[in-house]
Amino acid sequence: MISVTRLDGSVFMLDVDLILTIERTPDTLVWLTTGDRLLLRETPKELVKRITRHKRALARGIGLVVVNAGMA
Repeated sequence: MISVTRLDGSVFMLDVDLILTIERTPDTLVWLTTGDRLLLRETPKELVKRITRHKRALARGIGLVVVNAGMA
């Protein structure tokens, strides 16, 4: 999950696996697989950076679990 900000300033956590598309309209419009849409303050570029960081962190964490499980 990543932290994102609605246009009204409220912050919440978004499950990145629900993101279908990200558009600049001029605000950032995010369509979810649920059919919902979100208008966010972050730019599409910033969202992609956060998503990439999140996915890399997950991959590193999974790698550590596999290595540790194999050593037990």
